[in-house]
Amino acid sequence: MNQNTNKTVLILGANSDVAKQCIKQYLVKGFFVIAASRNTESLENFIHENNLDRSKITVLSFDSENFDSHKKFYNELPTKPHIVVYAAGFLVDNERAVRDFKSAQQMMMVNYMGAVSILNIITMDESNKNLERIIGISSLSGVRGRKSNFVYGSTKAAFTTYLAGLRQELAQGNIKVNVLISGYINTKINAGLELNKNLLMEPDYVAKHIVDAGNSFTIVPNFKWKLIYIILKILPENLVAKLP
Repeated sequence: MNQNTNKTVLILGANSDVAKQCIKQYLVKGFFVIAASRNTESLENFIHENNLDRSKITVLSFDSENFDSHKKFYNELPTKPHIVVYAAGFLVDNERAVRDFKSAQQMMMVNYMGAVSILNIITMDESNKNLERIIGISSLSGVRGRKSNFVYGSTKAAFTTYLAGLRQELAQGNIKVNVLISGYINTKINAGLELNKNLLMEPDYVAKHIVDAGNSFTIVPNFKWKLIYIILKILPENLVAKLP
């Protein structure tokens, strides 16, 4: 019998390409999946097209930007989750973000503020004895501020810092917290961007690192991106300033 039978994973922002692959892989591991997104129709189509076991999946509407709805959303979950994955994300190019604050604000709300809102509600529910793990999807863009994407990067840096503190907060309850620091992924959010194809990762590859998360706080898929991550962390500021 699969050891994860009767365990539930809640995936927030489940319509992302990586999140959809997580749905598949968690099902294989025996989990029940609550897939939550603004676009529930797209999720239903994905489930149908991939012949996934509908009896093991609950699709719910979740809007990361509608903070006032988060408490009600959580209280009405059919089952309180063992694992929570925050996969919601929004990206606009930096030129637009610095000139149009509404675009920058939307990135802040989806990538950071919405995450803090719902994850605070989930993790502070002392009645949920199921909770074992929180996983957030962040980005290499949040490791150091760079002129090409510092607005988006700042939202991811904030999210990573929040998760680091949350990990400390929840450690006494033996609840693990992980952050996935991702490089370029071949997803719709990156469609149209000029990216180095040798560094592109596929969504199912990234999803495997989420589903197989261990004890380490930081997860960086792919040895190339691990190397880039380490270099970015230690690079002197004057050299960071020369990066695009």
